Amino acid sequence: MMDKWMFDESATTDPAHGKAPSERSVEELLAGGIILLDKPFGPTSHQVSAWARDLLGLDKMGHGGTLDPFATGVLPLLAGKAMRMTKSLLTHQKTYIAVLKFSNAVDEDTLVEIMKRLRGRIYNVPPTVSAVKVQVRSRTIHQFELIDIKDNLAVVKIDCDAGTYVRTMARDLGLFIGEEVELTELRRTRSGNYVEQQNLSLSQIADAVWLWKEKQDDSAMRKIIHPLEVMTASMPEIVVKDAAISALAHGAPLARPGIVSASKGVTKGSDVRLMSLKGELIAVAEMIVDSDQLTVMKKGEVAKSVTVIMMPDVYPKGWTSPPPHESASAEVVSPAVEVDSQETIENPITLPSLSELGKMKKAELVELCDNAGLETKGTKAVLIERLTQ
Repeated sequence: MMDKWMFDESATTDPAHGKAPSERSVEELLAGGIILLDKPFGPTSHQVSAWARDLLGLDKMGHGGTLDPFATGVLPLLAGKAMRMTKSLLTHQKTYIAVLKFSNAVDEDTLVEIMKRLRGRIYNVPPTVSAVKVQVRSRTIHQFELIDIKDNLAVVKIDCDAGTYVRTMARDLGLFIGEEVELTELRRTRSGNYVEQQNLSLSQIADAVWLWKEKQDDSAMRKIIHPLEVMTASMPEIVVKDAAISALAHGAPLARPGIVSASKGVTKGSDVRLMSLKGELIAVAEMIVDSDQLTVMKKGEVAKSVTVIMMPDVYPKGWTSPPPHESASAEVVSPAVEVDSQETIENPITLPSLSELGKMKKAELVELCDNAGLETKGTKAVLIERLTQ
């Protein structure tokens, strides 16, 4: 777990809005969750994904990381909003166990030495039998080790970047050693944070669905569906205040006043996950500044959303506008202000009336939006509309 900067230890969350991932219903989990399938030998990844979709009664279901028909192992199935995270899942490192068959028996020491040459950054050209589009790729092989060898059969372990063609590695190994090599078995044992011990068969999924629908027992379903928060657990994160969530769910950038805590050492341009105080994933965002710079910032944009996950109506807007007939200024609670049970407000931000907003210069409107945690780009009319929504 990464060290964090804590900016507001007093921040609290309203139990009336949102809920912790562990409190979601099965329907809510299926609206944005991941199921780890143990892909069997034979069918394509698309076929098993479609079978699981029909078992679960879903309209759509995606999968992360295509496996060839002969391959088995970890195949993440993505339901609902989880499909928005397909690109992120596809970039995760993968681990494979492969069985290689050489045309003749090979010397173990020679094989180990040649395998070392295929570690690091390599060019990886797919074979014609691959299930994906043929194109030259550059990939990093983090680990390529011999597990066992007997006569002309070898069992190897490969830890590699996503999109690595193991058939190509087998072919290249044969070229180095001077023997023809056939990839006879391939099993994916890890995809990102997920390992084969978490896998489920299609029959296990069917059993869980039957218990849920026929016996009103959702315990098995709750165990097999992983929320997106689990998938993104290894990412650096920024925890935000309740009042900032609605704007973020609408795609607005995150401003400094809305932050409760942030992971240390996150550089500009890196992806972070934006989290609620209840542990809900709001969005995946790109850092506009280094996270260590937040300690000296009082305002300004911090991160811009790349993939929004939370629906915009889960949390209320952090700002309210004065009724049209009121000419006096109205007090609005900023994302950084807490309201206690006595309805007293400390350090409120004052929102001018609509007529006063119209007389303000654009720079003044930008500053007001900035302090409110709102998007600061756009025309003067757009800024006024944003402030009075």
